[in-house]
Amino acid sequence: MTSMASKSVATILCTAKQTRFHIESPNYRELDVEGLSITVTSGDKAAGSAKGKAKARSEGIEILSNAKLRLKEGQRYALVGRNGTGKSTLLRAIAEKLIPGIPEGARIAILQQSRLTDEDGDNGKAKASAELSVLEQVIDRATARDTVEQEIKVLADSVDASDAFGPVRALRMLRHERLQKRLFRLDKEARLRSGTRGMQARKALVAFEKAVAESNTLLEQSNDEISADSLQVETQEAADMLAELQLQVEPSRIAEIESKAKKILTGLGFTEDRMGKPITSMSGGWHMRAALATALLQEADIMILDEPTNFLDLLGIIWLQRYLQALEDTDKPPTLVLVSHDRDFIGLCTDLLILKDKQLTYFHGDLPTFEASQAERKLWLRKMKDAQDKQKAHIEKTIQQNLKAGKANDDQNKIRQAKSRQKKIDDRWGMQVNARGGRFKLNRELVGYFLTSREDVDVPPEERPVVMTLPEPPDLRFPGSLLSLEKASYRYSAKTPLVIQGTNLTVGMGDRIGILGLNGSGKSTLIKLLVEESRPTAGTVTAHPRLKMGYYSQHAVEGLKALGLAEPELTALTLLTRDVDGSLSEGEIRGLLGELGLPGRIASDVPVCKLSGGQLVRCELARLFWRRPHCLVLDEVTTHLDYETVTALRVALNHWEGAVVLVSHDRWFMRGAVEGNLDDDEDDSEESDGAAERPRRRLMYRLKGGQMTVLESGVDEFERLMEKMASKLLAG
Repeated sequence: MTSMASKSVATILCTAKQTRFHIESPNYRELDVEGLSITVTSGDKAAGSAKGKAKARSEGIEILSNAKLRLKEGQRYALVGRNGTGKSTLLRAIAEKLIPGIPEGARIAILQQSRLTDEDGDNGKAKASAELSVLEQVIDRATARDTVEQEIKVLADSVDASDAFGPVRALRMLRHERLQKRLFRLDKEARLRSGTRGMQARKALVAFEKAVAESNTLLEQSNDEISADSLQVETQEAADMLAELQLQVEPSRIAEIESKAKKILTGLGFTEDRMGKPITSMSGGWHMRAALATALLQEADIMILDEPTNFLDLLGIIWLQRYLQALEDTDKPPTLVLVSHDRDFIGLCTDLLILKDKQLTYFHGDLPTFEASQAERKLWLRKMKDAQDKQKAHIEKTIQQNLKAGKANDDQNKIRQAKSRQKKIDDRWGMQVNARGGRFKLNRELVGYFLTSREDVDVPPEERPVVMTLPEPPDLRFPGSLLSLEKASYRYSAKTPLVIQGTNLTVGMGDRIGILGLNGSGKSTLIKLLVEESRPTAGTVTAHPRLKMGYYSQHAVEGLKALGLAEPELTALTLLTRDVDGSLSEGEIRGLLGELGLPGRIASDVPVCKLSGGQLVRCELARLFWRRPHCLVLDEVTTHLDYETVTALRVALNHWEGAVVLVSHDRWFMRGAVEGNLDDDEDDSEESDGAAERPRRRLMYRLKGGQMTVLESGVDEFERLMEKMASKLLAG
């Protein structure tokens, strides 16, 4: 069975096995799909006949091949996999029910990386939507209240009008619109199914098309053609429908939904004042928070959250973590699937859903436990293979010795013994234990296969880790601080309060400075003073005369996107070539881009405007690293990166000789890059002798009310403060 979804640039083709038995009342919070294959291809290749679809499938990029998709009710799954493996494609296929086997009646809520107002199709609806406040917008999106209220208005106006035929026409119009929506779903179902069930679905579609045609005929009837009996019956039906719709917008129910929406928006950082403002007046970050609130407010069987922590501060992240965990105590908790680069955040998940090598594998537990178990299994398999290789070499040696001795002495027993041992190696050598740890038996473990040999011990190949190396900074020639702020203050205008108040900060070579604080506390303003994008209202900013600065802005990705749209042919390679202006050869530029995850044709052929968020971050980092800076100032650098790249960057920053000033809400990243607390499996042996001779300062600051204070216990201290605040928000 096949399903397909098209866009102007790409098509998702899904095939899967389905049971032949029709389930009348499926559990919408569970999925169990066998033989799932997903292919992404260009939109124009998938159109047309089945032959065209088969050709498109062969030419497209295969995301999954004969995989098993299994979600259990109420579990929380972290979908993990490297960038480019197809995580977002899989989530979209689930959310849009493109996968055969997902019931049409399942309620699936998804957080997508788009503005709420971008989803409005026609200009009229978009204009009306733009005038709504954030609170109204979120409630309307989550509950379809706008649609219900429009239907109530149509019926109420017709009942109140003097025209006796008004209620009948209003009733017929609303029914016809509902029938058309149902027709769309049946048409989709008929296209998804094949075989006997497909034939039944197509028959149902044809029958329903007749019902829609009859409804259209009634809609076109004039007043003279409506009988007195029909007028009486349908007028009563219109009154009944109106009463039913009014129950859905009953003040007590709406008040309950509004109270829940306010609680969610407050947890995500919205004040009462901000909730009442039009959403169009806000930045992209607030749009994403509103979209997240919409997904959380919906009554869903399956909830899909793709990078929900983007644009949230640590208070919002901890609140969301607690909120999602608390859902398990509700009557019908949704099944949760989330993608996040924040390793501490995905600790809320009960299971891992691992997308690798076009397969889905499952692990009950958290990511550190999974990584430890994988490392242990690989170690066990290597030891087992080494032992068997030694045993095999020893047996082969005795075989040769016995054959030689048997032939020399014409000893047939030794010759037979040697041949018997050789047969064992040829036919029965390999795994000595089965998957459960018991003794391997050929007729039990490989039943149904005409095999004469066990499989060899298969040690999985080492997956090439993401490794990042920062260029060593050039010699400063004479000592001194790289950057310093002295009693620096800043306000946007004479009438506004101070955003930064009397701040002192010194950054020396090798220092690791972390800055934590809630959104709006002035972190980005402080960074702009430090990199001299803004001048302080009072106080001074001093930089070393030979300082080379590398500044990553939290808006760097948006800036590159705008640059890519302005120059559609611009690639990462041409951009870097333009930046370096002859300082590096093309080979050196390609080497730098390749090391950061933009190899070969991705660097030279894919336009910047078509790069993903993570690829744009890598491109921006390459623009910083080629200059060999002494100091890196990084403002929310992890937002679009996968966790393997975040891991690599954290290790690279920890070992680097230069200074690092870091602003991030990612606790795990800050602990490693600033505090130097790397995991056991992360190699911290590369600290050079120079770094050992020069003591490295590691300081974590909290910025609140424009003033900086040192966090003596670092990230842990700030996390405890945020957990207390999150508990109050959840209780309120």
